[in-house]
Amino acid sequence: MYVPFTGLGAYNGFRGNRWLKNRIKIFKQFVVPSLQAQNDQDFTVWASWRREERGNKYVDELYNYLNERFTTVFTYGGVCFWDDKYSDKEARERLIESLHTTAGQIVDYVGDEKTVLVTIQPSDDCYHQDAVSHFKRILKKDKWDAAGFTRGYISNYQTKEIKEYNPETNPPFFTIKFTKETFLDPLKHLNHIGPYKSHEYVSKYLKYKEINERGFLVGTHGENISTVFNHPYAQKIADSSVLKEFGLNHVPALQISYSWRKQLMRTLPHGWQRKLRYIFGERFFHRLYKFLRN
Repeated sequence: MYVPFTGLGAYNGFRGNRWLKNRIKIFKQFVVPSLQAQNDQDFTVWASWRREERGNKYVDELYNYLNERFTTVFTYGGVCFWDDKYSDKEARERLIESLHTTAGQIVDYVGDEKTVLVTIQPSDDCYHQDAVSHFKRILKKDKWDAAGFTRGYISNYQTKEIKEYNPETNPPFFTIKFTKETFLDPLKHLNHIGPYKSHEYVSKYLKYKEINERGFLVGTHGENISTVFNHPYAQKIADSSVLKEFGLNHVPALQISYSWRKQLMRTLPHGWQRKLRYIFGERFFHRLYKFLRN
């Protein structure tokens, strides 16, 4: 279960220790119970970080917390999939470097296994309790190189509200199958995955099995980069009993403090948020906040 914690996107994938503390809080409060609810517990939690996070006290505390509950490995080579926030040339170079650095840090955990299944596990989203067993069952067949869910739910973690979520493109909730050699060799790894430059396109490069069940839950909480609860893909209210299928029925509502910029953005309709990010970029709001504060 691969969790790309830092190193992805703008700000070099790190927005400060307050942001990091919030992300870890959300991960522990929602994602960990969801992982513990998986009917098949035979998996490893793999979190990747930038090299700058080695020795960060919050990261070290999280490792100890997870290692008491799961087989856990932390790597410090960056994100191990394509980052479309960079040019193709730079994204390719960054990915090869990340894969090369990470291989040396994770090879002992792979051990003698002949096959490696890598499931994208965002740090704030959850899987249905049957997800791990579904992925394993499908990918035992030589017919498929990857499998993923097409539909799911979206939840406001601050209120525990939940809606059905029906993306129009392939969502980032899938598992890719590698041989051990392909997984650990940077160039073979890169060629095996396409590389797909965004999760929407993974099915164009791999023999991909769509799972037409509601197998994921997108968590919204105010720290999201782009996704909000009132998303155009989310229209129909779902019964809160669904949360039990994700291990979240007894999890309390989220309480968290936000930056001024996040509070401002959360008050705007989804369409306006997207337009403002597109026109000005995320840094605009940071500069605006500094200007008003001074």
